[in-house]
Amino acid sequence: MKNMLIAGLVGLMALATSPATAADRSILGWGRLFTNDFIGDGQDRWRSGSYTISQVRGQTWGGSLPSFGEILEYRLQSQIIAAANLANPAPGDRRYAGVLSFGVHSHFSFASVEASVGADLVVTGPQTGVGHFQSWAHGLAGAPKPGGLDQQISNGLHPTLAAELGKTFTFSNNTSIRPFGELRAGDETLVRLGADLMLGGFATGSLMLRDPVTGQRYRAVKGDGAAGFSFVLGADVAAVANSVYLPASDPLELSKTRTRARAGVYWQGDRFDMFYGLTWLSREFETQPEGQTLGSLNLRIRF
Repeated sequence: MKNMLIAGLVGLMALATSPATAADRSILGWGRLFTNDFIGDGQDRWRSGSYTISQVRGQTWGGSLPSFGEILEYRLQSQIIAAANLANPAPGDRRYAGVLSFGVHSHFSFASVEASVGADLVVTGPQTGVGHFQSWAHGLAGAPKPGGLDQQISNGLHPTLAAELGKTFTFSNNTSIRPFGELRAGDETLVRLGADLMLGGFATGSLMLRDPVTGQRYRAVKGDGAAGFSFVLGADVAAVANSVYLPASDPLELSKTRTRARAGVYWQGDRFDMFYGLTWLSREFETQPEGQTLGSLNLRIRF
């Protein structure tokens, strides 16, 4: 399996850097999403925070997905995973994990289905510097510094493949539903099914990307949607086989099923776009006492 993941990663990277295609691509747009437990349920625990930034490159964007390889997303993501008590982790809680990932994903149309296939190199452990950065940032802000860094998830390189298939059904100019299925193999191995309901025209003609942590969709390439508010409701359920963040060698028992439920509001104006969303995550390990609610934020100002 690991050899297959490495081969997939190498193949996507080769496509991304091929001289025959790279010269024809320009930057079509950027997507960003900041997620934190504190702007959700006001805590600082478990899936504590993440930041995702995506650069999308291609020849042109005409409002619909082209063939495989014509549009590429270059994705960088950081994550902080921690115990419920950041400063003084309780025995039996999950270990701290600092995570960085770098990947290439192609978004394309296949037999009238919206598809995404990509490969990421996920880096874990003290080598990421995430734990030290959080200690420094919390020190500046006068917030509690993370404890248990000497026991955090160890250094590792985890080639990861991710694929999603979805199809949008539009009922009117302002209402659509998009069921989807996802497969992920690498840092976490899981199969996920879900759907998103969009009320409003924010996503019309846009390239929307999915955040791996929350499932919230954020815009990378602007379409021709009308100004104003749009709303999204979504949910999904996943069957989980394994996770490097909850290794089998730890005493914690991985929850074999995960559920996410989310809601969000988009605002699109002439010079200002905004998204704020809430995502409820179910327990990821059996002794986790409850789920949690994350907040996600994106602001875009055009001068």
